Amino acid sequence: MTQDTTNPQAAYIAAVELEKAYRLINHGPTVLVSASHDAVVDVMAASWACALDFAPPKLTVVLDKSTRTRELVEQSSQWVVQVPTLAQMQMVHAVGTHSLHQQPDKLQRAGVGLVGMPESTLPFVQGCSAWLACRLVPEPHNQQAYDLFIGEVTGAWADTRVFAHGHWHFETAGPQWRSLHYVAGGQFYATGEAFSSGDGP
Repeated sequence: MTQDTTNPQAAYIAAVELEKAYRLINHGPTVLVSASHDAVVDVMAASWACALDFAPPKLTVVLDKSTRTRELVEQSSQWVVQVPTLAQMQMVHAVGTHSLHQQPDKLQRAGVGLVGMPESTLPFVQGCSAWLACRLVPEPHNQQAYDLFIGEVTGAWADTRVFAHGHWHFETAGPQWRSLHYVAGGQFYATGEAFSSGDGP
């Protein structure tokens, strides 16, 4: 467990085994991407994020050239992908709509709180249900041609009230914990009902 006393969520946060980190985004949620470099921090929303590999775990995320977050990722070669909750919908829409280029106080206006995680200097968004720290796997052609960034997951954490023992528990957590799925025009869907085939662990 983390021991960050400045974060009221800290008592519920636990590390996730890296071999199970892909499960944090395998259901296709809208994510928040945070990065920092030279004392500048930014957070953006991204709908196109995907698990890519198991060992070592990797993911992909599309970061448009116009975003300040992308510049910070390119400068620092690291970032965080986090899974926001239904309770954070307005904040997610705000950071996905406004750019740090035009709105220097974007994070303050959106109500973004940042916290730390053990053995990491990256900025993590408070109140999310899961976090994946990533190191850039350089693929210059993909980055320039398709805005596609590959990250190797170096650390993963989740709030045990909604993710524990390698599985999401949306059906037993409160509705505010459901993850978001962005459509367009400010419209989101929340993760729905759970079903099981009975074949998985």
